[in-house]
Formats: sequence, structure tokens, C-alpha cells
Amino acid sequence: MKNHIHETNLYRNRTVIVGLMVLVMLAVLLTRVAYLQVIKHQDYQTLSNQNRIKLEPLPPNRGLLYDRNGVILANNRSVYSLELIPERVENMEQTLLTIQQLMPKVSDEHIDEFKESLKGARRFQSLSLFSGLDDFDKARIAVNQHRLPGVSIEARIQRYYPFGENMVHMLGYVGRINNRELAKIDTDNYRGTRHIGKVGLEKFYEDELHGEIGYQEVETDVRGRVLRVLNRKNPIPGRDIQLHIDSRLQLEAQRLLGNRRGVIVAVDPRDGGVMALVSTPGYDPNPFVSGISSKAYKALLDSPDRPLFNRALRGQYSPGSTIKPMLGLLALEEGTVTKDTRMWDPGFFKIKEEDQHRYRDWDRDGHGWVNMFSSIRDSCDTYFYNLALNLGIDKISEGMRTFGFGEYTDIDMGEELPGIMPDRGWKQANHNMRWFPGETVIVGIGQGYWTSTPLQLVSATAAIANNGIVYPLSIARGIGSGENMQLIDRRSEATTIFPFKDSNMKLIQDAMRAVNQFKGTAFTAFRGAKFSSAGKSGTVQLASIGQEDEYEEELVAERLRDNALFVAYAPFEKPEIAVAVVVENAGGGSTNAGPLARQMLEYFLSLEDPS
Repeated sequence: MKNHIHETNLYRNRTVIVGLMVLVMLAVLLTRVAYLQVIKHQDYQTLSNQNRIKLEPLPPNRGLLYDRNGVILANNRSVYSLELIPERVENMEQTLLTIQQLMPKVSDEHIDEFKESLKGARRFQSLSLFSGLDDFDKARIAVNQHRLPGVSIEARIQRYYPFGENMVHMLGYVGRINNRELAKIDTDNYRGTRHIGKVGLEKFYEDELHGEIGYQEVETDVRGRVLRVLNRKNPIPGRDIQLHIDSRLQLEAQRLLGNRRGVIVAVDPRDGGVMALVSTPGYDPNPFVSGISSKAYKALLDSPDRPLFNRALRGQYSPGSTIKPMLGLLALEEGTVTKDTRMWDPGFFKIKEEDQHRYRDWDRDGHGWVNMFSSIRDSCDTYFYNLALNLGIDKISEGMRTFGFGEYTDIDMGEELPGIMPDRGWKQANHNMRWFPGETVIVGIGQGYWTSTPLQLVSATAAIANNGIVYPLSIARGIGSGENMQLIDRRSEATTIFPFKDSNMKLIQDAMRAVNQFKGTAFTAFRGAKFSSAGKSGTVQLASIGQEDEYEEELVAERLRDNALFVAYAPFEKPEIAVAVVVENAGGGSTNAGPLARQMLEYFLSLEDPS
């Protein structure tokens, strides 16, 4: 006989269990629906829209950089980039690990940089993990595509510098946009653009070089494949820029400096156009475009030769005797001396006869009787010690500033330093001390607190060649290309030095010509030259030596040896080029910088069409 009570209870229990299971399943289903419709609504809404209509940014091609003869200095070329859309990657950590296994060249640094880029990324934005894939890389990724959802290979346009380190301190380079830069730019106009000018011309002319973004509206299938283009607005490419730089002259300057630490700058004194700007050592800018490794960057940072340092713009050197022509002209105009003023040089100078301290001439035996002409030709220190003391530091500072010392040259590169043109007020403000007469004395030979950049030296030299006109220095010659190129003419911005008599300027110019001729300090360097020129050497002492001690180079640490400087222009009668050469720790200016200046002038004048 059946137990009805037992069966009833069993049925009831089963009903309750089934009911509970149904309720649990319903709760799970409702939770999932809520998750999909509420929490993940935006993601799937975006995906849904993207499966139908997608607005793709079309980044503009960056403008090219040419030299004065049409040689391309900064180009764009196609590269293949490994990219990920984070929202379509199922397991980011596993995907990145798989990529590294397939492509060992994808380093942990690349992974870290990619993860950093995730922070500021827009939804469903394609982000680059590695740029510069070769055919083998592409094949490995293609074969394993089924393991890498959300990963694709995209063709991109990337900046390329064919001359490598030879142009880097002038051109600069582009690099990946960082979050700090992202906060400053028009993000709408940079959608799809991954690079921006970091230094040099690339940074200074970013607005002209970048261009204007375009868009295309496309219809896609569920896999993201484009079915058709619905609408398109083409991007406007960045504007090309032609430079005053002559790549031939630039490469010659690079060759002349070789592995030495130094600078060569060459300008056209007729308009301030910079025809060569080399700072050595340099570095290859191309790795910075795709993302240089921390190890490689650290090697550049830690190098004692400072390859990242732009010596032309930021190197602040004592100008040494290169400034004697400018000081001489000032003294003539102030009436401190005349062309006939003579003094006896015994090889030293004393402020007062009873003083024990002697300011030594570079020629310990002295130059005998000297005047303005011979003191420039022979680079007599004693004459200029006396001249500076009689002029006074405030007049010197005021006059030299009209040549551009202590001021910016306003070159179109940014980041330049103004050097130091000291006076009483400067020392009080910076050292809280009064000015001493002995400090004026050594300013007379371009030492002490006085520092200048190679740009200032070449600009001041061009002003002598130019009869007192100081043009702002300019790298860019024109913006645009062909008939649409807009020439950049900055001659209207020119200034003039202090008022002077033509006869006084001629005396200074003739003395500079004599420097390169028989009896001049640079005669050996310019012996046999088939062109006329003017110049002035400078040798800047870095190591302290006693009054009675002789400077013996071999006993001085290499980094404390004298800096060699030389400034020059040619042809003397109608100048077309002015140069400034600085070679660090090389020794005498006439011996070590003079020959480089001569070869620069010679090479320029040998070109078929230097203009």
C-alpha cells in the first residue's frame, strides 16, 4: 500500500527545488541582462554603431624639409605598425605575452610604453605597440592571427631623416605625443596623429608642418571590414619648408669636425640665412621617431661628450680674442684710443705700476710697440687689457650688446641661450658683489664672466662684414613649395650697432684681413688661399696657472685644455659667407680652429652656385 504522505512530501520537495532553480536561473539571467544593458551598454552601443557606420580620422602627411637646393632633409616613408584595439582584446596580458613570444624584439619597454598610452586613449582607438615590422614579423602575426583578437597590422606614414646625425642639431626630430603635449594641442586636429615635433625646426614649425586632419565615414560589417565609403573629407598636408641650409656645406662642416667636440656655423652676412649649423658629437634622430629604448637613451645622456647638447644654440663659451675687433671699434668711437695710439707691450699689463699682479700676454716676450691695427693682427692682449680698463665695463657691455652679445639672436629654432654680457648691475644681481677693475681687464680679451654662443659669434662677425648691420639669424628660407612658396625675408628686422665712422670700420676690417696674411696670427692657416678673407682667432684658457708658470698642454687634463675659436668671412671685398668655429679643448685658435674656418670658406667658394 502506497504511502501517500511520503509521495506528497517528495513531490512538494521536488517542486520547491525546481522552483528555486528556476528562480536562481532567472536571477542570473536578469543580472546578465542588466549587466549588458546598463553596465556594458556604452561598449556595445559603440560596437553596434561601429558595425554599421564608422568615422575614421585621416591624418595629414607631414610637410617635408628641403635644403636650399631641393635636397630632402626630412622625409615621410611607409612603415608597418603592430596595433591593438584594447576593447577588442579578450585578455590583454596574455595577448601581450603571446606577441612577445612571436616577436622577441617587442621588449618590456615597448609593453610599458603601450600600457602608459592606454591611460589617455579614446574608446576603440587603435594603439601602436611596435613600429617598423619587417616581412618576417608580418608573416608571424598573420599566421597566428586567430590567437590575437583585437590585434592588427596597419600601414603608417613615419618621419625619416636620411642624413641621420649630420643634421640633427638643426632639424631636431619628431616623437610620440605624450600626455603633457596632448594637454596643449588641438586634440581634434591630431586624431590619428601619433607624432609631434620635439626639438629643433620640427618643433618650431610644428603648426606649419602638421597640416589639417581629414575624415571618412565608412560602413563596416561585424568584423570591422569596410563595405563602402559614405563620405570623405581629404586631409590637408602640412606645408613644406625650404631652408637656407646647403647640405653640401653642412656635410663638409661635419667632416671637418669629425669626432671632436665643437661647433661650426656658417651664415650669409647679406641676409642672416644660416647655411650650415653643426654641433658635434650628434646622434641619430631616427630611433626617437619610433621610440628609443631606455638603454640607448641613457647611453646618450651619460656620455661625457654630451651628444644631446646643442652647442651652437646653448654652448656658452668665453669668446676670447675673437671679440677684439668689436671692442676695438667701440674704443675708436668712444675716443678711448685713435688709430695712431701706441703703447709698449712688455708681455704683461699692470693696473697700477706698484701692483704685484701681472696680467700676462699670450706672448711672454711681448709685442713691443703696438697700435690698434697691429694689436688685432697680432692679437696683443696687453693692448686690449689697457683699452678695456679705460673704456670701463658699463660702456663695453652697452656697446657689445648692439652686436648681439648677451642677447638672443632670434633664430627660428627656439631653446637658444643668450650668453652673458656682464656689467656692474649684472654682478650685483647675480653675485651680490661689486665689480672690480681686474674683471674689466680680462673682459678685454673676452674672458671672465663674458660668455657667448657660437651663433652670437658668427652674427657679430657678419655685422663687421656687413658694415654694422645685424640681421636676425634664420634657418627657414620659405614655406610652401613651387609657385606657392612664401619666402621668409627678415631683413626688415635688422638692427645696427652703435654709430661709427666709416674710417674706423675700415681700419677694423683691414686689421682682420691682416690676421690671415703675412705676419698675422692665422697666416699659416690661410697661406696659399686663392681668395681674400678676414678673420680673428681666439684661444680661451680653462685651467688656472701661476703668473710665472708656462702653459704646457701635455701636463693639463684633456678637458681643461684651451678652447680653440676662429671667426672669419669671405670674400673680403664683397662678403658672401661668415663662419664661426669652436673646438673644445683643442689648443690654440689659429692652429686648430683657423684651418677649419679656411676650409669652410674655400669649400663654399668652390661650389658651382653658392647663392
